[in-house]
Amino acid sequence: MSTVTDVTSSSAFESHISSLSPHTTTIISFLTPWAVPCAQMSLILKTLASSYPPQDPPTVTFLSLDAEALPDISESYDVTAVPFLVIQRDGKILEKVSGSDAGRLREVVERHAGKGGNTGKDGLPPALEVEKRPEEDEARQTPAQPDMNGQTNNLSKYAPGANDPATAPEMSSTQGQAEETETRLQELVKAAPVMLFMKGTPSSPQCGFSRAIVGILREKGLADEDVRSGMKTFSDWPTFPQLYAGGEFVGGLDIVKEELESNPDFFAPYVAAPKGQGGMAAPEAQKQPPTAST
Repeated sequence: MSTVTDVTSSSAFESHISSLSPHTTTIISFLTPWAVPCAQMSLILKTLASSYPPQDPPTVTFLSLDAEALPDISESYDVTAVPFLVIQRDGKILEKVSGSDAGRLREVVERHAGKGGNTGKDGLPPALEVEKRPEEDEARQTPAQPDMNGQTNNLSKYAPGANDPATAPEMSSTQGQAEETETRLQELVKAAPVMLFMKGTPSSPQCGFSRAIVGILREKGLADEDVRSGMKTFSDWPTFPQLYAGGEFVGGLDIVKEELESNPDFFAPYVAAPKGQGGMAAPEAQKQPPTAST
């Protein structure tokens, strides 16, 4: 069965691509190790790859790349969000798919690479089977033991009395920290008219997506670990960068590009007035909205 090749460098990617036959269909998956949807995509991709028998030369090959670790490759394929799938043959892109919908991914791969073998019902990854542990069966078969008074212990109707010690654990410090982080994030997203949460700093972005969105903000005259991890839950958005405007979540790089395509003046209310004219384009706007580095 075929497998997924993890590509860790630009040179390895170029070498692999150049070694392929013009007739080989290449499935390129862009992922990040910390995003939950990417873990699902990885499982789907491995399952699909295993359904294709290996051939020489290969008719289909599967590659997996860390989109943030290889930003140049990501940008060359216009990857703005992960997970992201690219199907190409002989250097020509046949189709792109964003997201981790198993049915959609299978349909696209099979359309261009042909159908593989059995990958479960409807070609989707097979359902996980759970087997009972031997000790669980033994516990179910062991009869209840009588206590010292000859009564069988049965806790199904047990209710604690007024004098019984409390059994519920106290609130952990982790929950208190989460609430504190939530309050801090609510204040941060409203700290400036436009607030960007990114990897690195504006002068030294640590991923291609963050570098691209910083460039957009600069063109428009805008320019700690707890925040980074908390923002994923707070925004319900698994990737960075994350842009807030007026305290409201806008989205990542792809959403910002779509907003500008539909409305070129999207950032107009937040742009600083030219020097010497005084005031701002919007009463609440500040000249240099702060950027939270994560």
